[in-house]
Amino acid sequence: MGISREVVIATALDLLDEVGLEGLTMRRLADALGIKAASLYWHFANKQVLMDGMADALMAGVATHPDEDAAASWRAGVAATARAVRAALLARRDGARVFAGTYVVTDNVLRVAESMIGPLRTAGAGTRMAGWGAFSILYYVLGFVMEEQGLDPAAPLPVDAAGRRAPFEQLAAQRYPHVLAVMDALFDRDFDARFESGLDLILTGLEVKIGSGAA
Repeated sequence: MGISREVVIATALDLLDEVGLEGLTMRRLADALGIKAASLYWHFANKQVLMDGMADALMAGVATHPDEDAAASWRAGVAATARAVRAALLARRDGARVFAGTYVVTDNVLRVAESMIGPLRTAGAGTRMAGWGAFSILYYVLGFVMEEQGLDPAAPLPVDAAGRRAPFEQLAAQRYPHVLAVMDALFDRDFDARFESGLDLILTGLEVKIGSGAA
């Protein structure tokens, strides 16, 4: 009996946690599955197609009950989806890098988009603002998680942010007073608070635009 597509994706995600995106090769995945590479290519023509499947799987548990999340307000619903996407990406090593740049047409991905676009349209946003606004939030989440995962001390090759602060601060002290003034905030490792702050800024901007009647 041939191996299923679902098993291949699940194994690829587990392997991703072990070796990261660069280490995840089709040959290594085939070895982990105990099959020949040719059998793997029957399901996935190349690594990008495999990553599309992995990206879809990452969103499997997101926005499964969007109506409940949006019960309080459109902002609550959109924010709940943004937080759930962040959590889903953080659940896997290099999760944001896997998802970024994929344009997967699946129920999982479209459901996530619907859970953000729908509340925005209900609030009064036009089609362009609802679409662009929702994807601006998604791009924010992706970029934030990429940085967050890169700075994670548990990562195999984490960025030494603390070690870089001294030279960063020295250069800022010479010519960039405003950068120097916010140094503590720039190196603040409370990622939850930083994420919520950025999300609030975007949502507040959308709220102002919708309230003004902008398209």
